[in-house]
Order: sequence, then structure tokens, then C-alpha cells
Amino acid sequence: MLLGSPQLPFLLPYGFIGSFYMNTTVTTDVPRMPTRQEAPLPSRGRRIPEHYWGYLLLAPAVAMVLALILYPVIYSGWLSFHFKHAYLPLQTFIGLENYRELLLDGDGFWRSVYLGAIYGFGSTILQIILGLSAALMLNESFFGKALMRGVALFPYMVPTVVVAILMKWILNDAYGILPYVMDNLGIGRILWFGSDWVMVTVILVSTWTFFPFVVIGTLARLQTIDPELYSAAKVDGAGVIRRFWHVTLPQLANVLFVVILLRTMFMFTKFDVIWLITGSGGIGFYTKTLPIHTFMKTFGELQVGAGAALSMMMFLMLVVFALIYFKLYKRDEHI
Repeated sequence: MLLGSPQLPFLLPYGFIGSFYMNTTVTTDVPRMPTRQEAPLPSRGRRIPEHYWGYLLLAPAVAMVLALILYPVIYSGWLSFHFKHAYLPLQTFIGLENYRELLLDGDGFWRSVYLGAIYGFGSTILQIILGLSAALMLNESFFGKALMRGVALFPYMVPTVVVAILMKWILNDAYGILPYVMDNLGIGRILWFGSDWVMVTVILVSTWTFFPFVVIGTLARLQTIDPELYSAAKVDGAGVIRRFWHVTLPQLANVLFVVILLRTMFMFTKFDVIWLITGSGGIGFYTKTLPIHTFMKTFGELQVGAGAALSMMMFLMLVVFALIYFKLYKRDEHI
């Protein structure tokens, strides 16, 4: 047995030494050097969120819209409830009296609305027909296409004053070129500035002046139509008219919608062409549209309040027309 062994006294010291090493843990970790703490970056202030930059960039445009469009409308509406002289500091609140008087003015207000509708719709229809025809022609390939494009866009670059003076010279009954040519051809003279033809004259002049607007819009859309649509229509035996009706016209629907809306609103509120050609007196009575009537009421009769009421009625008419037009267009889209 080990306890009775004579070697026990000799082995005891080694047992204590082994147990000492077994119960002793030797650490070999190297002491870490103290790390230098990084200094915090200097504060640059609170950063502006990115979406605020969009608001800041839009602010000038919004300010211009408010200053140049919204404020005049609001101020005109406020003036329409007052009796105000153009030059005297006389201003009296009269409520809806200005609106009542103009609604009862059959020879003034309602006649100007009627003449404005004839001028606006008549010139717009002719502009669409002439502009679309020119765009269809310029969309084809032929010799002298670049020259014809310049000729088609030329009227839009001529100032309105120049157009009015030129047309009054060409159509003059006494020394005009066109009456002279018509007389020599045996057609007979037409009194272009007479009471029967003066409205036709301003419509034709406006059509010639503004039809390039239609050309630009429709020609840009025609050049983006896929040619394969026309090839497929030809394979199906569609002629020129059927290709126009079933391919071209549906592709132009959205553009024509915008063009008709803009041209009708612009022509209904057109002032310069009519004023420069016919003026306010004489034959101007037969072309006294709503803008002319508003101008004469404000600066001719010096009734700013009544003129503001007329302008607000014109504004409301355009809003109602635009709403009805959009409603009809959306209904046609769902059919």
C-alpha cells in the first residue's frame, strides 16, 4: 500500500508542489496601453432636412404666382363690390349692385358675351383646322420642307401691331391689295371693315396669326407616333381617311384637348387684335367683345368697380367652361 510504503516521505514534497502548480493560474496578458480618446468633431449646427430644400426652391415661384395671379384676382373681386372712380379717391361699398346692373344690361354685357363667343369659338375652330392640316403636311417628306416649316411658323413671330397695320392696309376698301385683286377677277369688292364683314375680318386675321400654335403642338405629337401603327392599318386595307380617323386622330386626342382648351380661353379673352383693327367706336361696336367692353367700362367710363365686376364674370365664365370641358373629356375617356 502507498500509505505504508517507505517512499511516502520522499513523495510528499512533490505532491504539494504539483498541487501548487495545478491550483495556480499563470496569467500571460500583456498590460494594454492606455488608448487616446478621439476628440469629438466640432458641431456645425443642426442640418436642414433635405425635403426643406425643395420648399425653398419652390418658394420664389409660389411667391410670383401669389403676387402676379392670385393677388390681382382677389383685389379685383374686392373692387367689384365697391363703387370706385378711376381717378378720384371715391370708394363706396355697394355689395352686389355692380353685378345686378351688368346682368340686366342686355345691350352691353350679354351682347359682348355673345360677340366674344362668336369670335372665340370661330377663330379657334379655324385655327385647329388650318393648324392640323399644316402639321399633317409638314409631317411628310417632300422637297422644301424646311422652307415650308418656316413659312408656317412665320405669323407667330410677327408682332400683333405689325399684323394689324398690315391687314388694315391689305384689306382697305379704297387702296387695299385684296379688294383690288378681287375686283379685277370679277368677284366684286367686299367691305372687310363694314358692319357685315368686320367680325369675319378679325376672325380671319386672328386665325392667320395664331394657327402656328396648333402646328407646333400637333406636329410634335405626330412625329412620335409609331410608324408600325400605319403599316398595320395599311395591311388591314385602311385608306388615308380611315388611317387618319382610326390612327392619327386617337393619337392626337390628348394634345388636341389641351390645344383646344388653351386656344378657346385665349381667344375669348383676346384684346389686342380686335382693338388694333377696329377700335372702340364705329365698326368697333360690331366687335365689342367682353374684354373690349371691360376696358371701355373701366377706362372709358372710369367705373373701376363695374369694370372689376365684368372681369370677375369673365373669370368665372372661363372657370365654368374649363370644368365642363374637363368633365366631358373624362366622360369620353371612359366610353
